[in-house]
Amino acid sequence: MQQAILTTQIAESAGLEHRYLASLARQALVAEAQLTPKPGLVDRRGSGSHTDLSLEIMIRSAAAIEPFFLHMAAASASARVDGALRAALAAIGREAESAMFNATGGTNSHKGAIWILGLLIAGASSNQDTAPARVAQVAGSIARIPGRARLQLVSHGDLVRVRYGAVGARGEACACFPHVIDIGLPALTSARNRGLCEETSRLTALLHIMASLKDTCVLYRGGSEGLELLQRGARAVLEAGGPGTSPGNAALNQLDRALFEQRLSPGGSADLLAATLFLDALDASKGTVREDNSLNRGTNGTH
Repeated sequence: MQQAILTTQIAESAGLEHRYLASLARQALVAEAQLTPKPGLVDRRGSGSHTDLSLEIMIRSAAAIEPFFLHMAAASASARVDGALRAALAAIGREAESAMFNATGGTNSHKGAIWILGLLIAGASSNQDTAPARVAQVAGSIARIPGRARLQLVSHGDLVRVRYGAVGARGEACACFPHVIDIGLPALTSARNRGLCEETSRLTALLHIMASLKDTCVLYRGGSEGLELLQRGARAVLEAGGPGTSPGNAALNQLDRALFEQRLSPGGSADLLAATLFLDALDASKGTVREDNSLNRGTNGTH
């Protein structure tokens, strides 16, 4: 009850720019979930390699955590990048995780995305420059501030980091999101410039991220062999011509089947695609909110 009252008070006092950032983050999560066909991931076709997730659950989860994105934006407005801000964001993030688990019946749908998008929202809210690289730099500065010591259970990410040396979402954030700034966004822009439709452009960006990222979700379940399968398969799609071409679509279907058979889901790549879509829409205020819960950007070509 107290949490609900606090969230309501924040929503009533927050400015339009904070609401916009929170709404844009939710839309990025929904747009990522709805993007089809994604290998191994939840999309409009079904649950992918998951047994405990669905598109409806993903959309419900995104809606449940939007108020906490709003809280993060309001807490970060013109704030100093220091330990107090880092602690405030961490506390809000834990509340967001609780709301997510309540909405999904205990399934982890967006835990990594809460961390990633929360930092990017803070980066955008705490300064006036919304250029993607600048937002990522500020977000990285926040991520690198040591968190307060807390007794925590060992996470899947901790196990993967020790065993395989993968940095995971935390390392990606501390490095200022290289798979978003240097890979996802350029791939998305390049695909659009080649005249590809928006869905194909987003799939192309996702595959570029998959081909490079040490996805901790895949490493945890499939080890280095599973990661090699994902990265090799994503490169094969791109080298065949990419999604939207007959050879590329055939390679994409082959990768999808292989991930399904191994029950591997590249959730880390999906979270970074959502971050890519968020920063893309935010860039120079080009993104607008549409009623269909997708991010409205100029598109070329047809499906």
